[in-house]
Amino acid sequence: MAVKIHHVSCGTLCPFGSKLFTGAGGLLAPFDICCHCLLIETDGGLVLVDTGFGEEDARNPRRLGLVFGAALRPRPRAEETAKARIVALGLDPNDVRHIVTTHLDLDHAGGLGDFPDAKVHVFAPEYEIAMKPPLRERLRYVQAQWAHNPRWVKHEVAGEEWFGFESVRALPGVEPEVLLVPLVGHSRGHTAVAVKEGERWLLHCGDGYFHRDEVKTPPGGSPGFRFFEVVTGDNMKAVRSNQERLRELAREHGGEVELFCAHDPKELERYSNPAGVAN
Repeated sequence: MAVKIHHVSCGTLCPFGSKLFTGAGGLLAPFDICCHCLLIETDGGLVLVDTGFGEEDARNPRRLGLVFGAALRPRPRAEETAKARIVALGLDPNDVRHIVTTHLDLDHAGGLGDFPDAKVHVFAPEYEIAMKPPLRERLRYVQAQWAHNPRWVKHEVAGEEWFGFESVRALPGVEPEVLLVPLVGHSRGHTAVAVKEGERWLLHCGDGYFHRDEVKTPPGGSPGFRFFEVVTGDNMKAVRSNQERLRELAREHGGEVELFCAHDPKELERYSNPAGVAN
């Protein structure tokens, strides 16, 4: 079968500060941020890249925490979960065999429990910090999201290269190729995920950046997202270094690689389909 890749939003955040973040609206006006995930149809079943929020987050938003709730005003809804998106596409959620994570922040891993039989692929340093986070990291990881004891598959960098980046093949023997491309900085084990689609690569950069202009040359962005990167970043020197590498990748290999991040609605619109599955 031909590989099909679906771009879906699996959660919405509605923080205040539209003017600072988007350049439009008022300083206190709310605006929407998506949770951009991928659903890949393969001969061996379905593969998810990130999960956004899950059914239990929709039932009990309080489990996301008071600080996260006040700052980013998440709006987890059952109809936006990865499981619901899969059903809307006429597919069976029980066919999800693998989940490949960019990292385990609460707005990326909330749906893990909706697919208890799937293998969950994670960069080993991210697994280690998420399982026993120090005090300053505890707000970003919600232990309840993996209380079902997922079938973890922990990956280490194995010496492969991808356009000059270190990489590791996440799903050997599965088409299309899916690679973990470490981009540490936002979290200690944050990675991008590269997926081969025909003659091009899609690079899901997770939270490696937050606004499409950050990976343009010269770089742009917004004061709101730059501040947010500092507040949420584990290592800002690494974040800035990786963003420069992403800009170089876009300049030199723009015809071969398409970059997008997890939370830019305009990037998601590029891939929205006529049925409106991606918002």
